[in-house]
Amino acid sequence: MTPFHADDSALSKARLSIVGLGPGSPELLTPQARIVLEQSQAILGYHVYINLIPTELLAGKQVLASGMRREVERCTQAVEMALQGVDTVLVSSGDSGIYGMAGPCLEVLEQRGMLDKVDVTVVPGIPALAAAAALLGAPLMHDFAVISLSDLLTPWERILERIKHAARADFVMVLYNPRSRGRDWQLATALEVMAAYLAPETPVGLVRNAYRAEQEVSVWTLATLPVARVDMLSIVFIGNSQTRALGAKLLTPRGYPLG
Repeated sequence: MTPFHADDSALSKARLSIVGLGPGSPELLTPQARIVLEQSQAILGYHVYINLIPTELLAGKQVLASGMRREVERCTQAVEMALQGVDTVLVSSGDSGIYGMAGPCLEVLEQRGMLDKVDVTVVPGIPALAAAAALLGAPLMHDFAVISLSDLLTPWERILERIKHAARADFVMVLYNPRSRGRDWQLATALEVMAAYLAPETPVGLVRNAYRAEQEVSVWTLATLPVARVDMLSIVFIGNSQTRALGAKLLTPRGYPLG
């Protein structure tokens, strides 16, 4: 990769783009995101997401990949590079404004008092929930709630309260970060809480690796979901009282029946 060089007039043109790459397939990378990646000088991101970028878009650029739980470090590095006059891109999978890098990056700029010194653009991407929902058919045609089961940044008690309220209000629920090797009990507990409000036969969709290699799409019920098959590459869809399974598809009608 070609090293970058700071520009003497850096502060006058500090540019930072926070780009959503979509679910992983190059065909689902938006034209806007592709253009921004092509025009950038440096690209930073979690190494798994960097690997989702077509190789031709990385050629000739400074590429900095790092591991999990280094979000703040990546944001800080991206801001510093932009301030040196380097046209910098910070990437997320899906949409960068949905559990992505847009939030922490803006927080870093806010804390450093640099919101007026860096030209920040958030470039939307196809979110994982939209990609996974498309594979299931039409599970999100009515109101829905998106809840992350990761308690690394949110207390578990608060997550459970959100699940209770969403189930009681008959929202379709989309569960991000449902289960990992280090967090292998939260999903089962969440399903137990939902069972107090939802019928055992409530349809449930499970999507793994949406639009990536080893993609899996399956339909279950609240009572039969194979928890052990769920991991961090999965998104779980919990239907509402009107959701129904149509073979390998899920349908949540747009409205409730009248009369």
